[in-house]
Amino acid sequence: MKKNSQFIIVGLGNPGAEYEKTRHNTGRIFVDAFRKNHDFPDWEKDQKLNALVSEGKIEKAKVTLLLPETMMNNSGKAVPATKNLMVIYDELDLPLGLAKISFNRGSGGHRGLESIIKMLKTREFARMRIGIGKKKKVPAERVVDFILGKFTPAELAVLKKEEKKVIAALELWLARGLAPAMTEFNS
Repeated sequence: MKKNSQFIIVGLGNPGAEYEKTRHNTGRIFVDAFRKNHDFPDWEKDQKLNALVSEGKIEKAKVTLLLPETMMNNSGKAVPATKNLMVIYDELDLPLGLAKISFNRGSGGHRGLESIIKMLKTREFARMRIGIGKKKKVPAERVVDFILGKFTPAELAVLKKEEKKVIAALELWLARGLAPAMTEFNS
């Protein structure tokens, strides 16, 4: 890690109380857990970015946590271009309780990620996919209802267990870089 590096961690989801604890807000849920774990200040609205922002330091790394206040499909409007960007979002094709870090890949059909790629004009940023899928594939006609549905208490318990691993992976990314974080977290 370079001295006084600037990192941005973005949690994708939809703003508003009606979307809290929904599967599509998984990114927001995990970034808020990271904020609380590191005693970052409460969220403040950044009018220019149209996002909630919390800033702090972890060792020598300056870290900005960002939750777009746009709807998911317009997330790119709130994400600034930066070399050290990590986007965290829900992944229907990964089972609940599993997460993966990747770099420079397509959107996989995730419209929030598509919006970011389009606005930044690059796929060259890190992303962490948090699994929300079921063992049995969700039928196409039920996908929207499923991802906008609220987590059950049992599902929230699984996410809570995953939280420690995600926080540790983000800390490793901040301290040692993307390659070590991917190697350790994805294995």
